[in-house]
Amino acid sequence: MTGITQQKSGLLPQMDGLSLQAPLRRFRLLVVYLHLIHSCRGQSQLIGPSQPIVARVGDDVILPCSLEPTEDVAAKTLEWTRSDLNPIFVLVWRAGQDFVQIKHPSFKGRTWLFPDELKHGNISLKLSKVKPSDAARYKCYIPKLNTEYFVDLVVASDAVSLPVMSLAGIDRDKGGVVLQCESKGWFPEPEVLWLDGEGNLLSAGPSETVRGPDDLYTVSSRVTVEKRPSNSFTCRVQQKNINQTRETEIHVTDDFFEVQSSSSVPINTGLAVSLSVFVILFILLLLFSVWKWRQNKINMKTSHRGETDEEENGTKDPSVTAEETEALTGEKVHASRVEVGEHEHSESEEDKTGSANQSSATGPVIVHEVGRTGKLIRLRNTLSEDQNLGEWNLEMQINDTQPITYTFPKSYKLKAERIITIVGPTSGTDLVWRDLKSWNPGDKLKFTLTTNKREINSVYET
Repeated sequence: MTGITQQKSGLLPQMDGLSLQAPLRRFRLLVVYLHLIHSCRGQSQLIGPSQPIVARVGDDVILPCSLEPTEDVAAKTLEWTRSDLNPIFVLVWRAGQDFVQIKHPSFKGRTWLFPDELKHGNISLKLSKVKPSDAARYKCYIPKLNTEYFVDLVVASDAVSLPVMSLAGIDRDKGGVVLQCESKGWFPEPEVLWLDGEGNLLSAGPSETVRGPDDLYTVSSRVTVEKRPSNSFTCRVQQKNINQTRETEIHVTDDFFEVQSSSSVPINTGLAVSLSVFVILFILLLLFSVWKWRQNKINMKTSHRGETDEEENGTKDPSVTAEETEALTGEKVHASRVEVGEHEHSESEEDKTGSANQSSATGPVIVHEVGRTGKLIRLRNTLSEDQNLGEWNLEMQINDTQPITYTFPKSYKLKAERIITIVGPTSGTDLVWRDLKSWNPGDKLKFTLTTNKREINSVYET
């Protein structure tokens, strides 16, 4: 019995030790668990906006991102990146400064942090002069804390145009009218909606979108509409992300819907064909009128050729009468007859005055007279034989201005002792100096007539 009692007594201390160790182990586990909970609750994390940030092209924008709870991060490495770029870095902050060496070229000089805010855990990014290509998802990241946050930037364009609507043609199958709508300068890519006069959506085909070199979109769409009570239709172009909308309304008259369904010619094409036919007919009529006028002139000269031969190198039937010359040039002509070409011209008091002003006449052909208010010049053949003036030059200088030159036609002849008249820009004459400048009474004029061999024939000065 004693032995047995001793054995039981030896087992009791051992059981007491085991009973104490179990609660201690459970307590330690509880302490660790509570510590872990406390640690998790106190872990810093980055926070930012839950909605995309919207900016206009050319504006400055801030992409918010901050550490929660707040902590001084001025000495830490901070990164803003974009995964679609190479290199991916929009901004890197190291050792208390902007590490520009690895920044993507398109962001150099356009991204900054707020140094005074870093001690409060604010690492928001400022982006200046926003471009359409800046629209993307940006990552705000602190490597040491292994925490990140993503901010979406949407870029809107202020250059959007109102939709331009037009009638594009006729649908011969449906008997409806095809409308077209186009709008330019959008970013991001917009959508196009068609509505009738009551605001109901119309079924249209897919829109066509073209992105230009400035990264802005041009969108166009077509829809076939049938006759309705109001015949009013609206093209609406919108970008929901930036809440931007442009729309234009058009009213189609009943006449367009009454076109036979068999007609397949687009409205614009039919108009272009009609205009082309009209232009061709007008040109033909003009050419016929010019031809008829020339025929009349030829017939008139031919009918008087016998009478012309009776006189000494003269003509009784002038191509242009004194009244015609006055109407064309605005000059009062006192001669009995004036002809552009070869003229019979009796001297008037104005003729004599013109001759008196002539300072030099070294050749057979002289400047006989100039208009008092510009617009006409007369030359005279002083010899009793014809003079070939083909490719001769008449140079005129008004005061100290740049001289201008008139060149006679290649086969032109001035008959013996006759006078020719050169007039300024007009029509219906043979000798027209289209560059002839007007002058005023009292202006200093100088005319130099040179032969086709560039020899001075005569000089006239006032």
